[in-house]
Amino acid sequence: MSKSKKSEFRPDDYVVYPAHGVGQIMSIEKQDIAGIELELFVISFEKDKMTLRVPTHKATEIGMRSLSSPDVVSKAMTTLKGKAKVKRAMWSRRAQEYEQKINSGDLIAIAEVVRDLHRTDDQREQSYSERQLYEAALERLTREVAAVSGGDEVQAAKEVDEVLVSRAA
Repeated sequence: MSKSKKSEFRPDDYVVYPAHGVGQIMSIEKQDIAGIELELFVISFEKDKMTLRVPTHKATEIGMRSLSSPDVVSKAMTTLKGKAKVKRAMWSRRAQEYEQKINSGDLIAIAEVVRDLHRTDDQREQSYSERQLYEAALERLTREVAAVSGGDEVQAAKEVDEVLVSRAA
């Protein structure tokens, strides 16, 4: 466990954990687990009322990362403006791909899912599973946009919605 490896994240930093989205590092604590002393990041996901403990030496290996830069956020917004790319594969296969993209923690991949699953009022109704995936991707996207811009999630949701509506017009 080299010192330089773990100094990447500090308490009070916002980070993106691939499977859960944006969380805040509350502290770094030492815990004795199975006779081995481990140093852990204590990450709080306020919205989900969840606390996660991640070994500091495994953080980058599992894909935990700092928030995206404003450049990446603008690329994600540009991705949203694009034309939806819906493959002709079976829904189960597409759903699996969407799920992987959402859990990758990659903001642009998440934006692709939102773009591909977004429906305007005049389009056909979404199935339950489509809506679930869409809402999960949208929530991850808006949380990170809000955290990067320092604003609130309501404002970020409006921004994302405006981009999606302008695309449809």
